Amino acid sequence: MEIEEIKLAFKIKDPVLALGPQNKNRLCFLKDDTAFLGPLHADLADPGDYVDFENGVKYFLRQRPKIIAYDLHPEYMSTKFAPSISTLYSLLSTPIQHHHAHIASCMAENGMPNQKVIGVAFDGAGLGTDNTLWGAEFLVCDYRGFARRAHLKAVPLLGGEQAIHEPWRLAAAWLDTIFNGRFLGLELDLVKKIKRRDWQILKKASGAGFNAPLASSMGRLFDAAASLILGKLKASSEAELAQELERLASGYPLSTIHYPLATAGYTFKFIKTAGGYIIDPAPLFQAIVADLTAKKPKSLSAYRFHLAAAGMIQKTCLLLRRKDKLNKVVLSGGVFQNKLLLRLTLDLLSKEKFQVFRHQHLSCSDSGLSLGQAVIAGMTY
Repeated sequence: MEIEEIKLAFKIKDPVLALGPQNKNRLCFLKDDTAFLGPLHADLADPGDYVDFENGVKYFLRQRPKIIAYDLHPEYMSTKFAPSISTLYSLLSTPIQHHHAHIASCMAENGMPNQKVIGVAFDGAGLGTDNTLWGAEFLVCDYRGFARRAHLKAVPLLGGEQAIHEPWRLAAAWLDTIFNGRFLGLELDLVKKIKRRDWQILKKASGAGFNAPLASSMGRLFDAAASLILGKLKASSEAELAQELERLASGYPLSTIHYPLATAGYTFKFIKTAGGYIIDPAPLFQAIVADLTAKKPKSLSAYRFHLAAAGMIQKTCLLLRRKDKLNKVVLSGGVFQNKLLLRLTLDLLSKEKFQVFRHQHLSCSDSGLSLGQAVIAGMTY
């Protein structure tokens, strides 16, 4: 079995076996100051991948871990596997929050000791501690714990995971909220393609609380914006439209875009709460609708959306630096595979003199998650 080794900046007391997530799964065995990551299992729902996963677990169990770490999500097959082996081998087992693991993974890979940082975790979805789906998270955290300081406003995933394959549902959910149910009258390519009966069925089901889980996901926000700007109803794979939106934005003549952000990027609304901030993209969608209605280039809208997302990261980190007196920002999560977003984010954060850390060798996607799980468990117990 092919094993990747990563040296840490600290030692843990007891060895840990981390079982990773559902998709892009890698196992991680952590002992002393060295992490050993196994090969990639693309999807544990695939029988072949699951057999390889089980064999990998058996291999690492021979190294005698004392702790089993796994994701909070109860439907992940890796999570379901944890109780049986923890009981059989008399191991301590502990669930680890998905986005905390993302940030811890990046910290560990960068050789960081235990310290407080601002963690920016953007992905498709991971279960939060409030039992809703998270995915646009600003955490103040170290290896031992985290506080959720800011996050994107949640929107219902109409039809559950089907919304990933039909991103128009995500766009419609935002537009319906913003335009108070009158969005079907908008003169937009996407809206003209939406079947009224399909929308009414989804709206009714959502109102009844059927198969419409709340999600504060940056991945799903990209899907919604891409569906709206590109005028496309469906995607053949996850993030397909978001990737198309990135390509479109990257082709825009950037010389015509000027700072400050107020005149270049779209904007978000920040809502102060007792614990931090909720970030509402309503102004962003209103501006996209205005630009599309005015027949401005779709490449302009695509670029302004990316700039808005980077600007939102910059503003949120400034707010958290002021409150928590932290200057180190750690970026992780699959959304940062978007090279344009990453470049704009690094540029804006560097302008504010933040010290920014990102993945160097491991992917920012879920394939690096088990390292974070292992480190958190090892530092906590």
